[in-house]
Amino acid sequence: MPLPEADRERIVAELGREPTPAEAALFENLWSEHCAYRSSRPLLSAFDSESEDVVVGPGDDAAVVAVPTPDNDRNDADSDDDVYVTLGIESHNHPSYVDPYDGAATGVGGIVRDTLSMGAYPIALTDSLYFGGFDREHSRYLFDGVVEGIADYGNAIGVPTVGGSVAFHSGYEGNPLVNVACAGLLPANRLVTAEAQRAGNKLVLVGNATGRDGLGGASFASEDLAEDAETEDRPAVQVGDPYTEKLLIEANEALLDEDLVQSARDLGAAGLGGASSELVAKGDLGAEIDLEAVHRREPGMNATEILLAESQERMCYEVRPEDTDRVREIAERFDLGCSVIGEITEGNYTCSFGGEAVVDVPATYLADGAPMNDLPAESPTQPERDLPDATVEQSFERVLSDPNTASKEWVYRQYDHEVGLRTAVRPGDDAAVMDLHEAGVGLAISAGAEPRWTSAAPYEGACAIALENATNLAATGAKPLAAVDCLNGGNPEKPDVYGGFSAIVDGLADMCSDLSVPVVGGNVSLYNDSVAGPIPPTPTLAMVGTRAWDDSRRNVDTDEGPMNTDEGPMHADAGPSTALAGEGTLLVVGDRVLDGEPAGLGGSAYLALEGSDRFPSLPANPAALVEALATVANHEATTAVHDASHGGLAVTLAEMVTPAVGATVEIEGPASSTEHFFHEQPGRAVVETKEPTAVREAFAGIAPVHELGSTTDTDRLEASVGDTELSMSAETIAERRAVLDREMD
Repeated sequence: MPLPEADRERIVAELGREPTPAEAALFENLWSEHCAYRSSRPLLSAFDSESEDVVVGPGDDAAVVAVPTPDNDRNDADSDDDVYVTLGIESHNHPSYVDPYDGAATGVGGIVRDTLSMGAYPIALTDSLYFGGFDREHSRYLFDGVVEGIADYGNAIGVPTVGGSVAFHSGYEGNPLVNVACAGLLPANRLVTAEAQRAGNKLVLVGNATGRDGLGGASFASEDLAEDAETEDRPAVQVGDPYTEKLLIEANEALLDEDLVQSARDLGAAGLGGASSELVAKGDLGAEIDLEAVHRREPGMNATEILLAESQERMCYEVRPEDTDRVREIAERFDLGCSVIGEITEGNYTCSFGGEAVVDVPATYLADGAPMNDLPAESPTQPERDLPDATVEQSFERVLSDPNTASKEWVYRQYDHEVGLRTAVRPGDDAAVMDLHEAGVGLAISAGAEPRWTSAAPYEGACAIALENATNLAATGAKPLAAVDCLNGGNPEKPDVYGGFSAIVDGLADMCSDLSVPVVGGNVSLYNDSVAGPIPPTPTLAMVGTRAWDDSRRNVDTDEGPMNTDEGPMHADAGPSTALAGEGTLLVVGDRVLDGEPAGLGGSAYLALEGSDRFPSLPANPAALVEALATVANHEATTAVHDASHGGLAVTLAEMVTPAVGATVEIEGPASSTEHFFHEQPGRAVVETKEPTAVREAFAGIAPVHELGSTTDTDRLEASVGDTELSMSAETIAERRAVLDREMD
């Protein structure tokens, strides 16, 4: 994609001359939608990114948040003993369509390096994946390749993939989405940023040799996918090497141990040109770079190729001149390439090749000078749909077998989710929980979006996605701490598409503000269009929260964390399970339909069998509801908690029964049996408790609490609304929900 004429004229006016070929290519990539957020940045001010816990907010490779400790609501910001977590999220959508295995794998590698550049060690990954209809062979091909790429890369580098989501929707037929998030851990005294510190320091490139793979990846990510993209755009897809990434992770630790890093930037979009120019621009500095000093694996590369290649497993470090030899020694110890490619200056950003200057521009203009787009927006309209013509019993079977609500075990069993011995709650529950023994807390992680919701109503659906993730955390007993988002949309130049995108931004921002959850960073991916049309507006959210940690159950308490036993790692008390324990009364909290409010089936899995209509109403006080649910989850009488969302109450209850514990449920309310069983009003949870009064007290004045029934010593779910009854064994439920295993293995 050539540099647009309007941009060229602006650049010529700034430089007073025509840009060189290398400069034009740099501007084309760094001023692309993917890098410059030209269409979305005007909207992003809606997000509140500040709190007392936020250390580094949006704009760096990853955000940094202080972890509240059990003894103190917040850490002392001046203490080197504080524990920080990093949060980052990235999209690798177009590459994963062209080459699903390498596209997804390198997405994992990139977000991990974003974590490294902040001085953190990566401890957890989540993947939120969106594909076309599961009945399409090509969708299953992409699904298989993406999951394999994530598994192979994440497993090889030793970072557990602990959560995420999978959705199938016709709107992703020609343009799947692969959104990967990473959490990292670091003590306060190891924090590094991507802001250059001082003129005279050296720029050092460490990692893989530079090749021609991934050329123009940033501009490629800012284009609609064409019909022949799978063959024509393959050179724009990077090829990863996870074993080199693992060496880079350990080398990064060694460099930090010896205080050799002054600032750092991962080489991602726009390669060396993007990383080095953005690093010095953040420090309001410049650089002199010798492109011939870059270690390369292919002969004959020209200046533009060296600048823009997106070869993987590379980091750019700012290093004091006297430390460059030691950095080289550490790189050699880990069998990594190392090049001193230039130094930081107080002048322009300049690059030379073959003894000639090929780039000479102000760094801040290159990195931050892209003009913003002022685009028209139209509110999207939704058609009214009739209800499906099916009995509740038939619909229950169909919803259980819907790939969107079915078990995702086929996906997460391919991931090593226990490497590192921190995973206290594994994939498959509402949220994963990581054991942060350094801070004496558990870190709960939830990630995902629901395209059915945002297709039905972009604003309300985005609100629901934020509330859904917060409710997932609360179900483990955690209180939300911070979030990052990956905002995916179609071509913003289409007013209806831009209107839907604007609505999801506002919806996420408003609900996160209501929940007092700062959105500390994120990613925007637009132009997700293909010959099949634009994708649904898709606001993936990754949210973390913390809960107090009872160490009394740890098998062996060591400075290194939990030890292994025959049953696996022994962690502190990780909170209630989603599976019934058989020890209490079943309650549903937050269900407004049982109080007589209109249900609405919009965006539900049930209605998606035929179509979609308006989205159901949201709770009046979401923050208080989430806090009350976390309190209930931590109560000693609570034996199980499960967020009620996808598939409605029927699927939630089905997921909770086990071969040893069943449930008898009777739902009484003014709505139809269909609405009671299948509506997906956000902010609800099913609680199993030995003290129902304690739950009612916790939610008094906040949200309704209704008794559903009790557990049984059978293996069956028996549920009734009026004259309508559902009855199914745990074995049959598991069989119905194993559709991915049947179709993918």
